[in-house]
Amino acid sequence: MSVVVVGLLVVATALLVQSQVESQECDRCSGAQGHEESGGSHMGTLRGPVRPSAALAPAQSLGLYTKIDAPTTSSTPTPVRRLLPTVTPLPMPTPDGTPRQLVIPILMYHHIAVAGPGADAIRRDLSVSPANFEGQLRYLVEHGYEPITLESLILHLQVGLSLPPKPVILTFDDGFKDHYTNAYPLLKRYGFSGTFFVISGFVDEGRPEHMSWSEIELLHANGMEIGSHTYTHPSLAGKSFDYIVWQVLGSKEAIEARTQEPVRFFSYPSGQYDQQVVDVLQSAGYWGAVTVESGSLQASERPFELKRIRVRGAYDLEDFDHWLNYWLANP
Repeated sequence: MSVVVVGLLVVATALLVQSQVESQECDRCSGAQGHEESGGSHMGTLRGPVRPSAALAPAQSLGLYTKIDAPTTSSTPTPVRRLLPTVTPLPMPTPDGTPRQLVIPILMYHHIAVAGPGADAIRRDLSVSPANFEGQLRYLVEHGYEPITLESLILHLQVGLSLPPKPVILTFDDGFKDHYTNAYPLLKRYGFSGTFFVISGFVDEGRPEHMSWSEIELLHANGMEIGSHTYTHPSLAGKSFDYIVWQVLGSKEAIEARTQEPVRFFSYPSGQYDQQVVDVLQSAGYWGAVTVESGSLQASERPFELKRIRVRGAYDLEDFDHWLNYWLANP
């Protein structure tokens, strides 16, 4: 499925939703209850959470997939979603024909918080304390690293965009609340940007351990890159085409409705994916995706298999220094 086809899909979807909206009186939308605080964007035309449709139906004339309303057993009409116009997808820059490789650390974080006394081994491993995180930022500054975004990395790999001598990318998976309360203030203090991969369905549900839409919007407005981590965080490997589209396009639309900027990057839940997932991501207008494969060698022919360096909760600064340099020497 080409980028052009997906563009037609997005336009068709927007027109379908718009026609539904125009056929309803505004009081139907204003009467809908349950507008959670986290969905209260500054964009007044957005009403409630933006969820992918529960079903996808083929558009016979175009060979596309267009949304249809999920069946309901309730006799009460379902309020129509009111969406802003869909963000126009931007295709990945056309490669200039020069194969490129670059050794660059993409650091992978989850929680930026103290795990707590009742935390299990997994939670402890995923939790970097704010004090340790600040020490790592200070280390990067003192050793001459300069932050860049995933967008800059892809532009370098595909068309040769110039990068600083020692670039580094910081990524944060799952959209946890402590990304906003703990990571973001420290990133701002040390002049760093970060890429935050959010699970849009968890945000819609208002889960207390995850950021709200207003917090995600603030991060974006202050220079942070927002990516997708799917709608409900399932493994996508081996799933049907329709299901993958539902997860990756639904999350993309939800984020774009708030940030009004194309979502270009994706993080595979649990690092699991297959070629069909990559094909759908490419068709949906993503530019690249990060894995959990350890390493630092990034290549122009593998933008959807970007390697990362996991930062574990038990690392002190000596461990951080060791493993960062280990993966730079063994990319």
